Amino acid sequence: MSSMACPYSLLPSSSSPVAAAYGKLTNVRSADFSQIPSWVSLKCTPSSAKTHNGKRGQIENLHLVSVANQGKLREVHEFIRRMDDDGLSITPFSYECLFKICGKLGALSDGKLIHSRLMRMAKNYSGFLDNFILQMYCDCGSLVDAQKLFDEMLKRDLFSWVTMISAYAEEGYLDEALRLFSQMLALGIRPSPAIFSSLVGAFQDPSMLNIGKQIHSYLIRIGLADNVSIETLVSNMYVKCGWLDGAEVVTNKMTRKNAVACTGLMVGYTQAGRPGDALVLFAKMISEGVELDQFVFSIVLKACAALRDLNMGRQIHGYSVKLGLQSEVSVGTPLVDFYVKCGRFESASLAFESISEPNDVSWSTIITGHCQNNRFDKALKTFKSLRSKGVALNSFTYTNIFQACSAVSDLISGSQIHADAIKKGLVEQLYGESSMITMYSKCGKLDDADQAFQSIDKPDTVAWTAIICAYAYHGKGSEALRLFDKMQTSGVRPNAITFIGVLNACSHAGLVTEGNRYLNSMLGEYGVEPTIDHYDCMIDIYSRAGLLQEALDMIKSLPFEPDAMSWKSLLGGCWSHRNLEIGTIAAKNVIRLDPLDSSSYVIMFNLYALAGKWEEAARFRKMMAEQNLRRDVSCSWISVKGKVNRFVVGDRHHPQTEQIYSKLKQLNFAANKVDDGLLNEEDALYDFAERKEQLLDHSERLAIAFGLISTASEMPIVIFKNLRSCKDCHEFAKRVSMVTGREIVIRDANRFHHFKSGECSCCDYW
Repeated sequence: MSSMACPYSLLPSSSSPVAAAYGKLTNVRSADFSQIPSWVSLKCTPSSAKTHNGKRGQIENLHLVSVANQGKLREVHEFIRRMDDDGLSITPFSYECLFKICGKLGALSDGKLIHSRLMRMAKNYSGFLDNFILQMYCDCGSLVDAQKLFDEMLKRDLFSWVTMISAYAEEGYLDEALRLFSQMLALGIRPSPAIFSSLVGAFQDPSMLNIGKQIHSYLIRIGLADNVSIETLVSNMYVKCGWLDGAEVVTNKMTRKNAVACTGLMVGYTQAGRPGDALVLFAKMISEGVELDQFVFSIVLKACAALRDLNMGRQIHGYSVKLGLQSEVSVGTPLVDFYVKCGRFESASLAFESISEPNDVSWSTIITGHCQNNRFDKALKTFKSLRSKGVALNSFTYTNIFQACSAVSDLISGSQIHADAIKKGLVEQLYGESSMITMYSKCGKLDDADQAFQSIDKPDTVAWTAIICAYAYHGKGSEALRLFDKMQTSGVRPNAITFIGVLNACSHAGLVTEGNRYLNSMLGEYGVEPTIDHYDCMIDIYSRAGLLQEALDMIKSLPFEPDAMSWKSLLGGCWSHRNLEIGTIAAKNVIRLDPLDSSSYVIMFNLYALAGKWEEAARFRKMMAEQNLRRDVSCSWISVKGKVNRFVVGDRHHPQTEQIYSKLKQLNFAANKVDDGLLNEEDALYDFAERKEQLLDHSERLAIAFGLISTASEMPIVIFKNLRSCKDCHEFAKRVSMVTGREIVIRDANRFHHFKSGECSCCDYW
């Protein structure tokens, strides 16, 4: 352009020093006016202007481009006005640079001003800068101005068509792009590969498949289909449009396969639920000598994770090590995820340590691994360490940490992390908000859980399910069912998990009729197929209500094979309602399906003991001893002043042991004489002679006593326990709440119990 004649510009000869300066324009970084000779000044004397008239125009244009390259567009306009006042012209090269800068910066208004000046100042303008102006309008996203200029252009070359078609395609206006493409063909203009790159790359929806096929056919006719870049684009286009068969044909016909095309097809396989085909393609790439990059390993490892194929994943891991790619974050992160999903957390940790520069996704993946392996304390410790170091984290990480706080009932950390997430804008919409509902609920703060739910603008199925389960978990069945009705009124459809919450609400509240109605309406009214989990909930409802024969009949008529939970629910009901006959049937099946479940042996020992059948009772005790069955150690914990205090049965390691046991002796209420000889889950591992002595030392009672001596009288005592509360401790908590006037909240393995004035929220139904 700079060599083109122009009546209003002064162009340097090829030998002038100014021409050499044009080649260095890109290296000009700042305008230091103090270094410019005095004769450059626009306010120079007439004599100096006459002497250096030619040089002044050239140097001013050089300075104009330099200022523009620095993005100082306001100074550009000011300098142009000064040039106009001094009668200096802007060269075509300067105009070209100005339009490019405006497009790069998206400065539409500045570009329009410069375009307007060009049209106003130019004499006999022939449109030689139109393509640069057109590109500027497209880069600024003003397709209306671009189309107007395109329609007015006297000379449209191939670049003009490529610019407009590409702009429409990139902005998603495919109808306009195809209209121009058809118009171009009708004029006999042969399209370039660049046009096809823009068009084919824009076809990303199954609705565009047919037009994509037509474009592909046209490429074959004009002989461009064998171009490697075009083949890759077409293959990826078919993947995005959901036609994997077409993508396979294109990829297989490539004379020289490349990683980009193969990676695109592998992505299609994994998204379509065909991870096995992705592995087959990977093996084919290796056999054909395709050069592999980190993105190939990223996808193939995701396929292995989906298949839980530990052996294949390890081989691919080894191959990535051979190529020296295991330290790349795009390879190391999928490796961590793969090992986590295969349950190999130690391998996941080693893979994580190999990543040279882990990013937020890497950290989120390893924290997820901690959570999935029930290492919630480690997940929290890792998170707090990252936060103290200022490591960038994402919203998914916070969602996982909310779940960790929920699992360990760490309200203090959960509240602090919630505040931090809000401050940083990293509360993931819906999923993150829903996890906060669950966290506050499981930490005993139902009001805060409800507040978190109310803060969601448009709660989805997950959020509604979370709040319904929260109320069910706290024994507020009627409120949970009211929320379920409100959910439907809001137009949100329930899913299978929602009905688990609804049926649990019915179970804890003893709502047999309602539970039966919800179960029977699932498929016909809501289109949700009941699973064994839903039937187990209904069996639990019958069993808790004492309808043991109905529960047994349901088990016998199930559309699937009953699982261990089916029989455990029935057995629990048999113990609550002292039914040895049906309990024997249930216990036989529980022991068959889950022979290591010690609670089943304990229940049968107690049922036989109550019936006075001590030989049969002893047989179950002997079976436990022979199999060396051991339950998880009962543990209760309470947070006081930010510190978690844990207690196990018979614990005497706490610094305030003396005060705790002293308080317990003050509260040593008489136990029910009828059940003196029975076992419960907390002391099932102890000898009978120790039982009455150990009863005073149950972890739950130790935590209650500590709460009484360590918290203000107006504060509720909130305790968490890993096992189900035994009947004795449940009665103990009721009596303590009555005698002391304190509110006691206990979360056991099944639900929350709110004790107040000698009554429990479960109404002794748990």
